[in-house]
Amino acid sequence: MIGAAGDAWFAAHTAGAPNALRGRAGEFFAQAAAGDLASRLAHAARAALAAATRDNAGRAAALDLLAADALITLALLHAAEVEPAHLGAAAAGLRLQATPAQ
Repeated sequence: MIGAAGDAWFAAHTAGAPNALRGRAGEFFAQAAAGDLASRLAHAARAALAAATRDNAGRAAALDLLAADALITLALLHAAEVEPAHLGAAAAGLRLQATPAQ
């Protein structure tokens, strides 16, 4: 799923979320690099997490952190829908991508 199909999937799976959370997650999703849906969701989640942990993020960090959580959850949901047998590997990959290099 790429482009409009990915956008439609995102919209359908966030329809019941609170407006502020859906809007903020949507901002990160819209800014994510083009690619397949899994990559866009992962990229958006990393961007949201980076925004939440930025120095002097203030109260806005709470919404960014919730958006990161929602985007990671959506990435895992997508993985479960597409290849349920590989959900564990998808989760491990997301965790590695979110872990800062040491």
